[in-house]
Amino acid sequence: MSRRGDDARILPRAGRDRGAEIVGRARETFAPPPRINSRIFNPGTYAAEDARHTRKPLSEQQPTLRLERVTKRFGDFTAVDGLSLEVRAGRVFGLLGPNGAGKTTTIRMIVGITAPDEGRLELFGRRVTPDLQNRIGYLPEERGLYKRMKVGDQLKFFSELKGFAGRAADEAVDRWLAKVKLSDWKRKKSSELSKGMQQKVQFIAAVMHDPDLLILDEPFSGLDPVNVELLKDLVLELKAAGKTIIFSTHQMEVAERICDDICLVNRSRKVLSGSIREVKSGFGRNSVALRFEGEGGGVLEDAALVASIKRHSDYNEALLATGADAQELLRRLLAAGARVTRFELVEPSLHDIFIEKVGGA
Repeated sequence: MSRRGDDARILPRAGRDRGAEIVGRARETFAPPPRINSRIFNPGTYAAEDARHTRKPLSEQQPTLRLERVTKRFGDFTAVDGLSLEVRAGRVFGLLGPNGAGKTTTIRMIVGITAPDEGRLELFGRRVTPDLQNRIGYLPEERGLYKRMKVGDQLKFFSELKGFAGRAADEAVDRWLAKVKLSDWKRKKSSELSKGMQQKVQFIAAVMHDPDLLILDEPFSGLDPVNVELLKDLVLELKAAGKTIIFSTHQMEVAERICDDICLVNRSRKVLSGSIREVKSGFGRNSVALRFEGEGGGVLEDAALVASIKRHSDYNEALLATGADAQELLRRLLAAGARVTRFELVEPSLHDIFIEKVGGA
């Protein structure tokens, strides 16, 4: 005797074949809609996937972002004044300036939190609209995690806000936690994490939905040197994958290491912009790193030859006066009896340019 549910075993062969055919057709007719990339099925998910497949390659989108004379006021205060800039695809763009220069206000206009009072802002060749936000990853300067919520649950929640859910999101959470060495903290509450750990979690929230444009506002705040290096390497990996990255900071040393192009703003206005190479070449090679023994200190005090001296632990950096010749400085030192062990022309750092442009404003 067969058990209930095994009736097919006692049917004649022809009956079994006919039954299998009917079941097969029913499955084809009433099969649920396919899952896309293991995401939750909904019309918005299909729309997001269709948009992703019909995008032009980023290399063809020049520029990714364009601002034309954008101005933003808050009452009588002008936070951004006639700012124009272009961010090219697949590059790291540094939006640099001191605190209060207008960097964060500019970013908030890009992501649609606020609108400009004047000027035009284009993203991916279009005016900024809500439907473009899923293509942006944003790490704001103001940090904010739910303290009582577990790390893994928060990351899934944030990804779903960008239309990224299901198995693909789960895998992305695990992959990114491993990248930033936080896998063991997935089921911990945010309140149990250090400030640096929370910063890395928020970095993951900005990147895990695979955005085309990543905006990082002071991303290294609260990180120790080891984790600064870790996040810097991840940013460069994203750039190598073709992502466009806007990096806002007042830490010139970090910006100099990762940025291709920069825009320096101060007091709501653009001071200078261009590639790192263009900006540096515009200031000329007017500094000399030197080390010497014996006489020669008086030569460095000649204002017609040396504009300023920056003293380091085992050498000095002399900023030459306008029109001064480095070879003349060397000749004068040797003539004074100095034994020169280092004499090297050096290009100005972003820090030097920042101090000159902002400090004298």
